[in-house]
Amino acid sequence: MEREFVLETERLRLRRYRRDDVDELDAILGDPETMRYYPEPYSRARVLEWIEDNIRRYREDGSGLWAMELKETGAFAGNCGPAVRVVQGTPQIELGWHVARPLWGQGLAPEAAAACRDWAFEHLDAERVIALVRPENLPSRRVAEKIGMTVEDEVLYGQMSWVHLVYAVHR
Repeated sequence: MEREFVLETERLRLRRYRRDDVDELDAILGDPETMRYYPEPYSRARVLEWIEDNIRRYREDGSGLWAMELKETGAFAGNCGPAVRVVQGTPQIELGWHVARPLWGQGLAPEAAAACRDWAFEHLDAERVIALVRPENLPSRRVAEKIGMTVEDEVLYGQMSWVHLVYAVHR
């Protein structure tokens, strides 16, 4: 089956999601520890909706999060990618990332996020790329800072309207 790799880094391959990724993604987005900065872990049905949403984005605007695989083994490692989101009434290119818990602390998120940031500048013609991060989510704040982002604003965002820091980097 065609893997549709979008980009590669030193240790990772990022590719478009497929519906059959639901089991691997459910292990991540359904994990309470991984999803501690979300209102709740995703149900399997919500994970499938999330995959479908990304597949739709690929078609509609070329954005979306991609499945992340380890080059060495092909194992599913998480996801990362740029997605067009409306933040305070304005379309923005937002980077998002999730890493499988057994792989935390290995630098995979900043490696993938830096590549996705560069991809967004080149392929989506973005002038600015953001990451929305809850203030208490220190690991994601470190990822944003490692790829050159700085806090530019604070917004209420998401279904719970929680405070999120708007990290941004400009072309």
